[in-house]
Amino acid sequence: MLRGGGNRTGGRGRKTRRAGRPPLRRLARWLPALLIVGGFAFDVATPPRYTGAPFFSAAPMVAAPLYSLAMTALTAAAAVAGEIVIAVYHSANDHSESVSEVLTVLVVAFLALGINRAVRLSDARLSSVRDVAEAAQRALLPTPPGRIGGLAVAARYVGAQADARIGGDLYAVQDTPHGVRLIVGDVRGKGLEAVEAAVVVIGAFREAAEQEATLEAVAGRLERALKREGGRRTGLDQHEGFTTAVLAEIPSGTRSVLRVLNRGHPAPLLLAPDGGLCELIPATAALPLGLCDVAGWPDRVDETFFPAGSLLLLFTDGVTEARGRSGRFYDAPAQLRGRHFPGPDALLDGLVQDIARHTGGVQADDMALLAVQRPLGD
Repeated sequence: MLRGGGNRTGGRGRKTRRAGRPPLRRLARWLPALLIVGGFAFDVATPPRYTGAPFFSAAPMVAAPLYSLAMTALTAAAAVAGEIVIAVYHSANDHSESVSEVLTVLVVAFLALGINRAVRLSDARLSSVRDVAEAAQRALLPTPPGRIGGLAVAARYVGAQADARIGGDLYAVQDTPHGVRLIVGDVRGKGLEAVEAAVVVIGAFREAAEQEATLEAVAGRLERALKREGGRRTGLDQHEGFTTAVLAEIPSGTRSVLRVLNRGHPAPLLLAPDGGLCELIPATAALPLGLCDVAGWPDRVDETFFPAGSLLLLFTDGVTEARGRSGRFYDAPAQLRGRHFPGPDALLDGLVQDIARHTGGVQADDMALLAVQRPLGD
């Protein structure tokens, strides 16, 4: 930050500092003003060969991504005005040097205005993309009503990235002539193709759940739908596209029975009112949906008792693969056993918060969560 004098022997030196990010955004918003004040203080307190021009140049550049266009322009004007005052103060030493510094700050100020405009346009585009993603999520994964077929229901979709609101994880719940039927699944892969496959699975489930008398038949319909979808694809997804899924049914005749069909998916959990927990591991392992050409065998439905007041929790592997800072995976059965939740919403809220604490807020995969409770006295 040297200012050249009349008898200087060398060019202007430059002192660079790497500013660390302030811990709070509120402090960052004060930084442009601090830079301008610091520029005055530095220039006045140091010998004439030093200059505060870098401080004045930095102020509008820091303001550009933080402030509105009007505030960035105000900061730029304050920086240019500050440099002009300093230039007048030092004009007796080197007039040409002072003019050069004013022009430098002025050019940087105009660049800051351009950067601010670009940032604001980028923010607007990102906001538009978020709105579209949220609309797509609401269409594909609508929030279910609080009660379906006499059962209390809650669902959550938690994206791994803040700006990625939708992916291949899916859930659906439907009241049918055969009882309340549910599905939670996870499509292989990421991106648009995974979303397209999720649309196919949910559409096929909603139709089959109404028409088919058994969960085995529903699974068969989903298998055929994914096979048709795979035929329209190319590359790896044409041959290796699959969806892990768990189907569940609470029959309309009696809500004390729970039927589960698992196709390569994390086992659901059944939480009793007294804090007990049962992991519904399938008696017979099965491949995910979409792999019938690899191997096939008849689907097997596991039937269990569904006590009044109990909570059924279905989830994708974003829960079981949530890794903490120590590298340890989240153990849902161990963390939920012995805990009491008044309803499905409280269960899902508590689970999401617990996973966030476990991972430190850094989530590696999306999570789809679905919880159903059989009311007490039912």
